[in-house]
Amino acid sequence: MTVRLTAAQATIAFLKSQYTERDGKQQRLFEGCLGIFGHGNVAGLGQALEQDPGLRYYLFRNEQAMVHAATAFAKTSFRLRALVCTSSIGPGATNMITGAATATVNRLPVLLLPGDIFARRNVAPVLQQLESPSSQDISVNDCFKPVSRYWDRIQRPEQLLTSLPEAMRVLTSPAETGAVTIAFPQDVQAEAFDFPEKFFEKKVWIIPRNRCDQNLLQRAAEWIRAAKKPLIIAGGGVLYSQASEALAQFARATGIPVCETQAGKGSLPFDHAQQLGAVGVTGTPGANIVAREADLILGIGTRYSDFTSASKTAFQNPSVRFINVNVAELDAYKHAALPLTGDARLTITELQQALGNFAVEESYRAQSHDFRARWENEVDRIYGIHQAPPITQGEVIGIVNNFTRPSDIVVCAAGSLPGDLHKLWRTRQPGSYHMEYGFSCMGYEIAGALGAKMADPTREVYVLVGDGSYLMLAQEIVTSLQEGFKINIVLLDNHGFSSIGGLSRACGNEGMGTNYRYRRSDKDDGKYDGDVLPVDFAVNAASLGAWSARARTADELRAALTAAREQRRTSVVVIETSYDQRVPGYESWWDVPIAEVSERDTVKAARRDYEEARKKERFFF
Repeated sequence: MTVRLTAAQATIAFLKSQYTERDGKQQRLFEGCLGIFGHGNVAGLGQALEQDPGLRYYLFRNEQAMVHAATAFAKTSFRLRALVCTSSIGPGATNMITGAATATVNRLPVLLLPGDIFARRNVAPVLQQLESPSSQDISVNDCFKPVSRYWDRIQRPEQLLTSLPEAMRVLTSPAETGAVTIAFPQDVQAEAFDFPEKFFEKKVWIIPRNRCDQNLLQRAAEWIRAAKKPLIIAGGGVLYSQASEALAQFARATGIPVCETQAGKGSLPFDHAQQLGAVGVTGTPGANIVAREADLILGIGTRYSDFTSASKTAFQNPSVRFINVNVAELDAYKHAALPLTGDARLTITELQQALGNFAVEESYRAQSHDFRARWENEVDRIYGIHQAPPITQGEVIGIVNNFTRPSDIVVCAAGSLPGDLHKLWRTRQPGSYHMEYGFSCMGYEIAGALGAKMADPTREVYVLVGDGSYLMLAQEIVTSLQEGFKINIVLLDNHGFSSIGGLSRACGNEGMGTNYRYRRSDKDDGKYDGDVLPVDFAVNAASLGAWSARARTADELRAALTAAREQRRTSVVVIETSYDQRVPGYESWWDVPIAEVSERDTVKAARRDYEEARKKERFFF
């Protein structure tokens, strides 16, 4: 039996019948389609979505932002659900490329359906078409290839019969997932074909909990038993596997301390006895000291970014060995590790069984407890810094952290906030700390918060965003109002790119191009050192329909947060923060190359320090 549908209609009918299942629990894979219509998709996918409301459509304001929202939705759903994004051809499509890269770098599933140029070519070049003198089989959608885990172009309607199932395979694969792009020529979208009815039957994609090799598991147990100073690094894979409870039991039984990457933060609650907190460039002193001295690293679900490894300087014990638990071979083999390629929760459980009654020496356990206690005192100190306005970023984080409930979600992505949040935020439940730090994409924050709220409307979502990121992609405030998804935005205004300004000065420079100030009319040196630009963010947010308030002091911020909680629509609380008052780094370093030749003494000094620090970078064989 067949049913005659356009290619666009068939795509929507197929997508709404896809489900995932893990541990016996089923859910729809796609909860909706985000989009902006144009001449590349309005007559095809637009018509199909209007005709078949089974896949709910959400109107967004910016194509990059809608992919960020879909990425955050998938992250909040622990990769078990996803959203579809569709755009017109040309700039509508290329606007999604940054979002696609963000999803793929973070290993999060999103399905992109950009409109494309005519497959039949006879009317080319069409509006917004990129012409190539070397080939007629190219469009701007080819730019998605390096940032997609799967890419295809549909030249005939029947190609959907093989392309869409492959797309689902990648989207639901714990090891291969990321952005999936199916370029959809606008003429093909409208063409009809007799599709088999079976193609549209309910399909359940099982998310497996694969076992690692059992011989390697036994060897890993032997390595752990032989270690004197083992350390666990918990990455995002712990959360995506929903392995937090298994990790908590494993750490409690063995006494092995645990530290967390940005993606893995919240794997353990901040007050777990073995929790050392953040590790790496934005890490705590205890975590980084233990990492430096560790003779065994058990990495669980981490890809060892340079912020985690401190640019390969974090692990200095000459005898250190690595065991990596990861669903992806690419990550399981990093640092010449013993690879336990498999599901995190299942592997942790089986590894604990293989270890029997193993536990670290009491002196090592006591050291971890001492580091924990010292760090909690340091967090209290930073939270308690009270200074005249503008107040510090650390104090703002403390106020918001103490105000929120354990189930509330905090969202951030770029600037100096991620480093401070990684160190300071006291996470109490898995999934309540939502940081996009694989791509650290400015502009992700508000759209990401909207996606997180869409994934779980029962939870309050708080956005901490700097003025720089806010100015890049604030318009999805309108979308949140339109769809009735309230988010709470705390905008920290430090009049510029504080993070990069600080990095510039650390490199011996003066922070050129990082202040939101006028140029001095009496000077022609290219610097922005005039008065601060008079941007009124509270008025801007109100003009978009949000409830807004300004705060200057800690007490005013608390009052504004309380008032915002009572609102039924998206709120924006603006507070000015100090540009220069910073949370320090602890026991770590990041490789940012310093100019080898300079006339500045400060740059020369920074270069000497850089060359000395690079000597600690290691290769692992």
